[in-house]
Amino acid sequence: MGRRNLKDRHILITGASGGIGRALALKLAPYQTHLLLVSRREPELVELARELETLGVASANILAGDITVATVRDQAIHWIQNNWGCLDMLVNNAGISAHGRFAESNEETLRRILEVNFFAAVELTSQAIPSLRESSDSAVVNVCSILGHRGIPYNNEYCASKFALRGWSEAIRPELSKVGVDVLLVSPGTIETDFFDHLITKADTTPWGKQRGIPPEKVADQIIRALQRRKTEIYPNWRGRLLVLLNRFFPRLVDRIMRRYG
Repeated sequence: MGRRNLKDRHILITGASGGIGRALALKLAPYQTHLLLVSRREPELVELARELETLGVASANILAGDITVATVRDQAIHWIQNNWGCLDMLVNNAGISAHGRFAESNEETLRRILEVNFFAAVELTSQAIPSLRESSDSAVVNVCSILGHRGIPYNNEYCASKFALRGWSEAIRPELSKVGVDVLLVSPGTIETDFFDHLITKADTTPWGKQRGIPPEKVADQIIRALQRRKTEIYPNWRGRLLVLLNRFFPRLVDRIMRRYG
């Protein structure tokens, strides 16, 4: 197939109130897309919808709720079926994290992070497949992380959730391709967002300090290009891609580096 046309597409984005989700919605607006934006933060969604209307979006619809809750997912899918009939793209972007040593972590934190970062994406995608199949050219976008390729200290729960998301994405890609649904995995490194201001738990200090990230707008631009070019995975910043390559070809070196920060 040729280059994917994004104009007039029907797109569901989770975690849409900030960061990559918000930036992607704003970048998609000029394509006259129809958007369903899901997040727990309703005031931010309302503000985003107003901004989108000034940028040429065909429609900006919001659903305030926790995507890990079954009734919220049901509401989103039923709304799509009743109002759109089909779904062209599903963007699983909702995510949370925590910082701290594994020995000091707790079961509740691990389960909550897995619910948001992994199980919600799996369950929503499963429910969305019939609507995705109604589209002539559909895709699932899973926003993963470089930490789904290489685990690092102080991020054990987040790494576990993103490794699971990456493995699941690779497993379903050949299956869904047979019914006309592409799967794009997005693996960014550190992003300049308020993501780390909303950690479930946070260590007083981390051994690597605060890292400079890339703007979420740049990640959104790369997601759009990847969708248009039908790519299967992208690494939006060079530091993250470097870590993946080093871990692939020099894993013992990366192990030694990580032990210094452990």
